[in-house]
Amino acid sequence: MSDSPPSPRNGLTYADAGVDIDAGERLVDAIKPLARSTSRPGSEPSLGGFGALFDLKAAGFTDPLIVATTDGVGTKLKIAIETGRHDGVGIDLVAMCVNDLLAQGAEPLLFLDYYATGKLEVDAARRVVAGIAEGCRQAGCALVGGETAEMPGMYAGGDYDLAGFSLGAVERGQTLPRLDLQNTADLIVGIGSSGPHSNGYSLIRRVVEAAGLTWGDDAPFDRNRTLAQALMEPTRIYVKSVLPLMKAGLVKGAAHITGGGLIENPQRGIAEGLKPVFDWEAWPLPPVFAWLAEAGGVDAHEMRRTFNCGVGFILIVAAENAEQVLASLLEAGETAFVCGRLDPA
Repeated sequence: MSDSPPSPRNGLTYADAGVDIDAGERLVDAIKPLARSTSRPGSEPSLGGFGALFDLKAAGFTDPLIVATTDGVGTKLKIAIETGRHDGVGIDLVAMCVNDLLAQGAEPLLFLDYYATGKLEVDAARRVVAGIAEGCRQAGCALVGGETAEMPGMYAGGDYDLAGFSLGAVERGQTLPRLDLQNTADLIVGIGSSGPHSNGYSLIRRVVEAAGLTWGDDAPFDRNRTLAQALMEPTRIYVKSVLPLMKAGLVKGAAHITGGGLIENPQRGIAEGLKPVFDWEAWPLPPVFAWLAEAGGVDAHEMRRTFNCGVGFILIVAAENAEQVLASLLEAGETAFVCGRLDPA
C-alpha cells in the first residue's frame, strides 16, 4: 500500500473554467494610475480596498444632500466590440451618469464602474477604463473603484457590458428643478450635442444594416470619417460649463436628453401645469440625424422621441437671464441657443 496522498480527482483550476485571475490582477495594475489621475478635493482614489471614502467638507460643502445615479452605454457597445473602438465608451458611461446628476443641480463627486465580460482582454478593458478616467476628469469627479467580472458562459468571447454609478452633492435648498419659480415667461436654452450620444443605437444599427453599409465605409453625413468613427463620437459632458450657472442661481430647471429624446425628457425638469414648446427651426438638424431620418424613413416625431436631435441638455431660465446664460455657455465652448419656451399645460 502506498503512503502518498491521494491525487486530485481531476486537477481543475479556475483558469480551466475560463476565469483568468492573473489577467484581472494585470488589469488592476494597469488602471491604478488612471484612477489616481482623477483625484479631487474630498477623495484620494486608491484601488484595492473594499470601499471608498469621501470627505464632503473637504470638497467645500456645508449642508449637502447626496444625489446618486446609475446608467449604462446600451447597444453602442456592439459597435465598439465589432470594430475594436473601445476608447470612447468609457466617456459615454461617465456622461450618462454625471449629466443626470447635473440635471438635479448636483456636482459629481465620485464614480464607480462595473465591467462584465466573457473573457477578459486586458488591453481592451484598459482602454475602456482609460475612457472612464477621461470622463471623470471632464466631469471633475474621482474614479474611486469598480468591479471587473469575467463570466464565461454569460457573455460570448470578447463581448462585454458596462454599468456606471455616480454620487454627487448639492447644498440643501439648491436642488433642481425649482418648480416654485417656473412660469410661462421662462425660456428653454438648448446646449448642442456631439451626436446621438448613447441613445437610439438599436435603431441606428438597423438603419446602417438597411442602408447596406459597413462600419468601415465613409459616413454618408461626414466624408472625413468612417461610419464607426462618426457614430462612436463620445457623449458630451456638460458639468464644467453648466454647474457655475446653477450655483449662480440662473437655472430654474434642467434635463439631460437621453432615451425618450426631446419628447419625454424635458417635462422631468418642468413644473406640473407647464409644458415645453419647442421652436424646431431654432437650430439646424445635425447631418447625422438628417441622414438617419432619410435613410431609415423615420418620421419627425419618432426622431424627436428617440434621439436628442442635436440638443444634449436643456436649461429652463428666466427670459431676463437668457442672454447672460448663453454668453457664459458660449465662452465655455458650448453651442447654445434659445430653442423654446414654457406654456400652460
